[in-house]
Amino acid sequence: MRRIHVFLLVAVCLVGVFFSARWLMLGVLAPPPAVAADADPDHLRIGNAFLDDLDAGRYQEALARTTVEVQAGLADGKLQKIWEALPEQLGARKTRTPLRGESIKGAPVVTSTLVFGLMALDARIVVDEDGRISGFWLVPGTMPAEPSEPLSSDAGFSENDFAVGDGARTLLGSLSLPKGDGPFAAIVLVHGSGPHDRDESIGPNKPFRDLAHGLAARGIAVLRYEKRTKAHPEEFAAMDFTVDAETVDDAVAAVAQLRADPRIDPARIFVAGHSLGAMMAPRIAQRAPELAGLILLAPTARQLQDVVLEQVQYLAASDGEIDAQEQAGIDEIARKAAAVATLPEDTPAAQTLFGLPARYWIDLRAYDPIAVARTLPQPILVVQGGRDYQVTADGDFARWQAAFGDDPRVRLELFPTLNHLMIAGAGASLPKEYALEGQVDAGVIDAIAGFVGASQP
Repeated sequence: MRRIHVFLLVAVCLVGVFFSARWLMLGVLAPPPAVAADADPDHLRIGNAFLDDLDAGRYQEALARTTVEVQAGLADGKLQKIWEALPEQLGARKTRTPLRGESIKGAPVVTSTLVFGLMALDARIVVDEDGRISGFWLVPGTMPAEPSEPLSSDAGFSENDFAVGDGARTLLGSLSLPKGDGPFAAIVLVHGSGPHDRDESIGPNKPFRDLAHGLAARGIAVLRYEKRTKAHPEEFAAMDFTVDAETVDDAVAAVAQLRADPRIDPARIFVAGHSLGAMMAPRIAQRAPELAGLILLAPTARQLQDVVLEQVQYLAASDGEIDAQEQAGIDEIARKAAAVATLPEDTPAAQTLFGLPARYWIDLRAYDPIAVARTLPQPILVVQGGRDYQVTADGDFARWQAAFGDDPRVRLELFPTLNHLMIAGAGASLPKEYALEGQVDAGVIDAIAGFVGASQP
């Protein structure tokens, strides 16, 4: 079997960046899908010993179980930094599941799911024919399912199954529907970067569920659905795709389906995008001109690669210093970010920022959300958290203010204490904050409800 070199990756929305011992990586795609397979008993034994060494702090013993290539990649204390950074970044680890056998593109691996407060990681281990660990991945895993809390009898709304699309490409979703006589105004929620579920779950936080329930209680129907990169990651494994396939197409389809639903008023349908979804909302409106308005939650106003680079620099400096390894990471991301401006379409994905297809970056570099928003007739609400380090008040919201501050069609709302998830906090925001349970601020829900109410025909 081909030797697989070490690869360490975590993907979480626009939560952070791949970065030394203080990292989280922007992730548009889910990791390569794995299927259950029989595990070689020796591979299980070796993998368990490796993880036991890591948990016990025996980093040299763990490295000794790996190939020369892996040792070179994790020398100079890198393995220790990464392993010990996990609970710092993701919250305390709750469980480590027994290793199980899997197959990824025909190659056997053994995998343990590490459940932290913020997210779950699958630790994937490849053992070669000599009994050495030749590959070690940390990729997003699946958090244990939590039982849904039943709605109270006085909730004022109901939850209804609602699938976006049809056939094998269906995306399962939920329509939060107010009680009483319709038809109702409705909002379609559009996710940020990453393979999100319908609630846009991040650790214990579920911002899309909070929005759906809060708005439905105020008389507005809300549709949320599984993002395609989570529900059908296999579609993207070898696909030369753009952001349309990732985000835009499904949002346009969801709007069309709501317009055909007798419970919904077709003249009062809005799109509410978060982060990347907010950035792409003006394009969604171009393709669904019947929309009544747009709600942009933490909308990026700059080129995505510039926003990502800023995140890298912010997190690297968050402890007051940038070491040589971190600076090397910044320099590499800066190089790939700068290359987007002249990226040829035939550039292999392995050479692009985050391994995304060249067409993805070429499409986005020609897209200016503010310029497109200027061409739209619909009213727009822009909501920004003042503590958001991913899409910032100074770097992004200020641009929306400069473009639309005097436009009566556009409302601009800044909430000083909110982070990227629209949850209140104090001090500098960091990824570990997302491991703390919170709720979308009621002021945000009130602002959206007021905007929808004021936008009635």
